[in-house]
Amino acid sequence: MTGASVLFVCVHNAGRSQMAAGWLRHLAGDAVEVRSAGSLPADRLNPAAVEAMAERGIDISEQRPKVLTPDAVESSDVVITMGCGDVCPVFPGTRYLDWDLEDPAGKGVESVRPIRDEIESRVRALLTELVP
Repeated sequence: MTGASVLFVCVHNAGRSQMAAGWLRHLAGDAVEVRSAGSLPADRLNPAAVEAMAERGIDISEQRPKVLTPDAVESSDVVITMGCGDVCPVFPGTRYLDWDLEDPAGKGVESVRPIRDEIESRVRALLTELVP
């Protein structure tokens, strides 16, 4: 699936989905189109998520939470949800995955690190499927 498009979705688009998008951009470069969105986007990114990613050399500080749109879902090859429930629209031909990840909202960087590392592991596994 070269040139795949991946959309990461969580409720606030401020932590999990932003970290996942940051990892995939970092690891895949231009090989994969990466987007993220939220069903109820926050005003800003979770500072602990930004700090945890910066510790690994990935800067997500310029990203902004975005609202989930049907167009974003429909134009994606893979949609990965992270706790947004049934809010995500479903389109034929799109692959859906649900990653059960702890929500980093309100947690300090010490608590966000294990979430960041779990996301990295899942993104690396996903990348082996997207870019063989």
